[in-house]
Amino acid sequence: MKIGVIGGGQLGRMMALAGTPLGMDFAFLDPAPDACAQALGEHIRADYGDQDHLRQLADEVDLVTFEFESVPAETVAFLSQFVPVYPSAEALRIARDRWFEKSMFKDLGIPTPEFADIQSQADLDAAVSAIGLPAVMKTRTLGYDGKGQKVLRKAEDVVGAFAELGSVPCILEGFVPFTGEVSLVAVRARDGETRFYPLVHNRHDSGVLALSIASTDHPLQALAEDYVGRVLTKLDYVGVLAFEFFEVDGGLKANEIAPRVHNSGHWTIEGAECSQFENHLRAVAGLPLGSTAKVGESAMLNFLGAVPDVAKVSAIADCHLHHYGKAFKAGRKVGHATLRCRDMATLKARIAEVEALIKG
Repeated sequence: MKIGVIGGGQLGRMMALAGTPLGMDFAFLDPAPDACAQALGEHIRADYGDQDHLRQLADEVDLVTFEFESVPAETVAFLSQFVPVYPSAEALRIARDRWFEKSMFKDLGIPTPEFADIQSQADLDAAVSAIGLPAVMKTRTLGYDGKGQKVLRKAEDVVGAFAELGSVPCILEGFVPFTGEVSLVAVRARDGETRFYPLVHNRHDSGVLALSIASTDHPLQALAEDYVGRVLTKLDYVGVLAFEFFEVDGGLKANEIAPRVHNSGHWTIEGAECSQFENHLRAVAGLPLGSTAKVGESAMLNFLGAVPDVAKVSAIADCHLHHYGKAFKAGRKVGHATLRCRDMATLKARIAEVEALIKG
């Protein structure tokens, strides 16, 4: 079976690493000349809207998926005329637009911060009067890892904020005084079978995920599964989806979903019976889903800008290095380490060792 992937970054690369043992081949459509997934398959270098090359991809593969939500929904809809594509164009259309996404949460009875659609500075002024400050203004599409957003804390921050974010459609969200950030990675098969990984505790630095720790018997696991299940059913979803939540007053408030394999699920490569990457491929290919059970206590730490000395990372017990083969650049995700330990005390000690290398 040959899988087409829209996007050739590290998520596509790790997908191919998981699929190769299953006898799968891969083709990646990505405009970047140095797309890091190209070492794992054919690289079709083209823009995501290039219909000639999209048709070429469709003719070469058995099905198509995508590695990130910056792909236009129109691209997926076009491809769907010629080859199966999972997740669907409709799921992508909703998940990549924060207004559609939050509106869906509200319709499904999933708690969210207060939010408002912003099409102008006048809209922003009115929304701030209704929701109050502090609040967070985000572009409706394309923002990630802290990009495309601004925290509004005082009246002066509101002045000119719409232009500051590019005068593009935005959403204003009420600020959430959360006690923690968690995410749930789930996988849904073509026949509707659904499996969930353990809730993950996340820590962000400057808006970018720095550390994820898989939980054990989290008291909000069942509630998170309920909320995620509602979304998966609504979208008739196929593949892996990640849902980020805020922990608030003993419950959960929705932050956002990602219609793809997710950074907070990288720990599953070594820390679960079947990784998120393999399970995504199993789902889209119509294969039986694998177990999402944990193996030991696990965590993931991102490497931003540079990968620490490989020998030093490799010398840490219970540590697994994942180098993406990307050029080093400040703030860029260029690799990660996953840790799998026998107990939580050991895991915390190993996290400290890796963090020392990152800081050093």
